[in-house]
Amino acid sequence: MRRFLPFIIIIVALLAALGGFLYFKSRATSSTSGVSSTTMPTPAPTAQAGQPQISTPPVVSTNEPGATPPHAIGPASAPVTLEEFGDFQCPPCGFLHPELKKIANTYGPKVRIIFREFPLTPSHPHALTAARAAEAAGMQGKFWEMHGMIFENQRTWHSAFDARPVFEEYARAIGLNIDRYKRDVASPAVAERIFLDQKRAHALNVTGTPTVFINGKEVPFDSLPAERLGSLIDAELARIGR
Repeated sequence: MRRFLPFIIIIVALLAALGGFLYFKSRATSSTSGVSSTTMPTPAPTAQAGQPQISTPPVVSTNEPGATPPHAIGPASAPVTLEEFGDFQCPPCGFLHPELKKIANTYGPKVRIIFREFPLTPSHPHALTAARAAEAAGMQGKFWEMHGMIFENQRTWHSAFDARPVFEEYARAIGLNIDRYKRDVASPAVAERIFLDQKRAHALNVTGTPTVFINGKEVPFDSLPAERLGSLIDAELARIGR
């Protein structure tokens, strides 16, 4: 009997190891099937080739109105309001500027365009200075004239060491009272307008520029060229029967 005892021990050990292997294999199989059924999402259906897909995010709202009154082109009664959060030193905002001019010319009183200050500092070192210059011009009723001068000459002042003298020249060019302009640039009233626009931007989860909303719906960045933006405006006018 003693001669067979080592063989019996070996056989028992092998059976125990085999049982453990089968147990853990069954657990692993069960675990793998659980992951595939609960964590792997069903693929979304892909768009058919040739069909344009326009994102339609939900309308967003906030109790933060921004600076009042806003800088706007077009009547308050316009059926479509386009609200831009922009940075004067942002190159894509500079590219968007002529696109919005096309929209304003094409749609006239059907569209109201609002510009909100959202200077991205410190990454754009002249953005806040530019916003102050535009708001100071607005104090004399010439916001859009300064807005245009700053954007249309963005490449001129973008790399300047100090952009303030450049903006002062723009102020002279559009016929501002320079003494008042200099006071307003550093005034609490101008600072408050910029702050209130930024506060509205943060309430709407705006993180970059340009960010555009059409009747409260954020426009995808790739839809900002005038022809695509026009399609979204046409769709919105059709939706509300205008």
